[in-house]
Amino acid sequence: MEGVIAVAMTGAMSSLLSKLAALLEKKYRLSKDAKKEIISLKDEMSSMNALLLKLSRFDELDEQQKDWRDKVRELSYGMEDCIDIFMNDLDSADAKDGLLGELKKLKAHYKIANRIEELKAQVLEASDRHNRYKLDEHVGSSRGPEAIDPRVQALYTEASSLVGIDRPKDKLTELLRMEENAPQLHVVSVVGFGGMGKTTLAKQVHDKIKSQFDCTAFVSVSQNPSLIKVLSDILSGVWGQVPSFLNEERQLIDKLREVLQNKRYLIVIDDIWTMEAWNIIKCSLMENNNGSRVITTTRIEDVAQACSCSHGHV
Repeated sequence: MEGVIAVAMTGAMSSLLSKLAALLEKKYRLSKDAKKEIISLKDEMSSMNALLLKLSRFDELDEQQKDWRDKVRELSYGMEDCIDIFMNDLDSADAKDGLLGELKKLKAHYKIANRIEELKAQVLEASDRHNRYKLDEHVGSSRGPEAIDPRVQALYTEASSLVGIDRPKDKLTELLRMEENAPQLHVVSVVGFGGMGKTTLAKQVHDKIKSQFDCTAFVSVSQNPSLIKVLSDILSGVWGQVPSFLNEERQLIDKLREVLQNKRYLIVIDDIWTMEAWNIIKCSLMENNNGSRVITTTRIEDVAQACSCSHGHV
């Protein structure tokens, strides 16, 4: 089973922090002042990332929290683009010899120093808003029993009503088709905050490519799942029936493996909260070398990693 994590909905925070750390390496030979500013940026963004992770575990956010979350997400994209340009300029300068190389290095370092000041101002503004409005002190309650399941609405949301879904949809489709001739089972995990459109994204991709598979299923797990129901829903999707005598996890897993043994299948496992739930569900996913695909969605990065840990491309 091969896995891919598609962090299409979460901004660039994880890769940004790695690149900020990389800029501090000796090979880039930044000045002491520049390094100090980058360390300050990295610390601020790490703190913001921690708050984003905290907010991601709650469904009920007020408008200020949502606005701050979205602005920090966009800021992470902009910062990553800048860091990529910095690294490219510095690498290009290092490739030049003599006076031309030294001039290019000076220009690159001057450019970096100015841009760092601009980025720092944006980061400090976001940090100040967080402190001023105490955004982490008034989050809504974590998911409990709900009279209305928001995922139901997400399943029937038109793609045209979502701004910016085309790029992640194309990316997810590309990941599913990657190494299309490879027969191994591939798992692609979409991770992001609650309310970011993961369910709608997965449903749109499922509907787009389902005709390429012998059978498909789309099931929701949620925070406190009945795994018997989840396994029954998968079986109903891929087989069309669930005999009443199949009412235990092991029976359902065995039947699913039997049904999927010679099938090329596409299964979407939506809204997984725990690695324990995934470890049960994955037992039913037959590795039959028929080019099957699985999409999982979750708001928890550790769970996404667990879903995609086997021979995964992360």
